[in-house]
Amino acid sequence: MKKLISLLLSIGVVTLTACATTGGDAAPSSASELHVIEKVTINAPAELVWTKVSNFGDLGAWHPAVAKTEISAGSNNEAGAVRLLTLQDGGKITEKLTAYDPANNTYSYEIIEGVLPVSGYASTIQVLPVGSGSEVIWAGNFKRKDTSARPSKGQDDDAATTTISAVYRGGLDNLKKNIRIMIFV
Repeated sequence: MKKLISLLLSIGVVTLTACATTGGDAAPSSASELHVIEKVTINAPAELVWTKVSNFGDLGAWHPAVAKTEISAGSNNEAGAVRLLTLQDGGKITEKLTAYDPANNTYSYEIIEGVLPVSGYASTIQVLPVGSGSEVIWAGNFKRKDTSARPSKGQDDDAATTTISAVYRGGLDNLKKNIRIMIFV
């Protein structure tokens, strides 16, 4: 009988410890896969827009949040290249080019590490011809940075999707403005 009581107490202690370390859940839940797609239509040929977007080694040429882009490994515009983005506020993001296809005006990359509230981030940028103009599509899949059952404030699903949507929207809107300036100069 003493062994049974001792065993039950041990199970109880283990269960309480598990609940305390997971915030009350017996097992932590993993974060859901999140998706963001932003698009912009630009009144310029896809070839012209692609020349502005295609340089993996210079995101700052069209994205206003990026102060500096440096290729830190590999060769620019070749799968495996790694770029270090320095943001206007001094934050840093390291990204790896996973695919580059100039014949289809597209490339894909992933974040290795950085200040954004995301994890497991993978993204694709594509420029498509639409009539006499073009459409730029920026799509990403990711999880929130804090993948625990109870993410900390600013590390939840809403923060992740809102941030990525704002990053895409800011870049695409600025790209459209820059292309318009190029056309009228």
